[in-house]
Amino acid sequence: MYQKTILDNGLRVITVTMPHTRSVSICIFTGAGSRYETEAEAGVSHFIEHLLFKGTPKRQTARAISEAIEGVGGILNGGTDKELTTYWCKVAQPHFELALDVLADMLLHSKFDPQDIEKERQIIIEEINMSKDSPAQRVDMLIDGLLWPKHPLGRDIAGSKESVAAITRDTMLDYRQGQYLPNNTVVTIAGNIQHQQMVTAVSQALGNWTNQRERSAYSAYKEQPAQRLHVETKDTEQAHLCLALPGLSLFHPKRFTLDLLNVILGGGMGSRLFTEIRDKLGLAYSIHSYVEHFLDSGSVTVSAGVEPKNLLTVIKAILEQLSLLREIVPESELSKVKELSKGRLLLGMEDSRNVAGWVGGQEILTGRILTVDQVVSIIDAITADELKQLAQELLVGSRLRLAVVGRVAEDEPLEELLKL
Repeated sequence: MYQKTILDNGLRVITVTMPHTRSVSICIFTGAGSRYETEAEAGVSHFIEHLLFKGTPKRQTARAISEAIEGVGGILNGGTDKELTTYWCKVAQPHFELALDVLADMLLHSKFDPQDIEKERQIIIEEINMSKDSPAQRVDMLIDGLLWPKHPLGRDIAGSKESVAAITRDTMLDYRQGQYLPNNTVVTIAGNIQHQQMVTAVSQALGNWTNQRERSAYSAYKEQPAQRLHVETKDTEQAHLCLALPGLSLFHPKRFTLDLLNVILGGGMGSRLFTEIRDKLGLAYSIHSYVEHFLDSGSVTVSAGVEPKNLLTVIKAILEQLSLLREIVPESELSKVKELSKGRLLLGMEDSRNVAGWVGGQEILTGRILTVDQVVSIIDAITADELKQLAQELLVGSRLRLAVVGRVAEDEPLEELLKL
């Protein structure tokens, strides 16, 4: 169970006591992500995340920051997503105060040194180049563009080479002032700790942080008619594909039903896609499906890498499995996927980093935290009829999108396949 306190400046502090662990994990979530950026700012959230690791007046260099944590055997990292940015640290319990000091120092006092900015600009451009050279990563970007056309959700989180090249130090600092605010931030701590002690420590480290202005809003997304196919020809051994449909938002009451449908479809080695396309047909080494839930949108995506000559066969086989989801799931299969879903959730909760991420991610995005037991109860209550009804609502041929990267002939009738 978690405990939550809101400091006077609006910063939310949430703790989960794990008496049997020797680690403490601190996660700082801020509601800044790529969907909050304008076209000209594309990539600024990610750029800022990189720069927070580059030095402060107290710890002048990136090495000084990393050595502070690695010197006690800890792990320090961060990540930018479409709707949030995370900074986290995991250390042995005696080093909690050091970990909090490092994270707070990075958050409040990063230098944004012009020389660091120019170095990191080139590093991020190389990161973008690397993603474009990776067909599996590239096809993920293309499918996002089809799912959310002409919208920040459809852009690469890192931005483009052009936008990253144009971002100035002033742009970064202005964006940070509008997003990095205590009332738009959650600190979560999990480990063998006591709530009130953690609140006191966080208050000392971040209690003087002020809300300088109103948080910037995001542009809402409404589903619209769009291009359904994007093929990028590339001389690769495999054709990489993403076949996707619009899904459900974080707030949709049936989001957990969709999550369970996804497990049936492509969530693990016992899933229908893995069994049919890898085990029976031998047509792919890697094939899986995943769902994404955003504040006002979502998606269901099947991803695979296949020999180019087998591309049409595999797409047809995937579509067949999507069609079969609209029929009643046998009780024996439903029972297995429920146990798989609950088991993976419970196993993840043995790690303090996962626990801190679990509560903090929910709080920053939805303002509501479901406990593990509540989610287990929701999963247990899902029926085969509910799965069938949702599949019939969502899995509609006209909503299908397909992105492919690889050696694909121009006359391949790919768009004609997009039917259910």
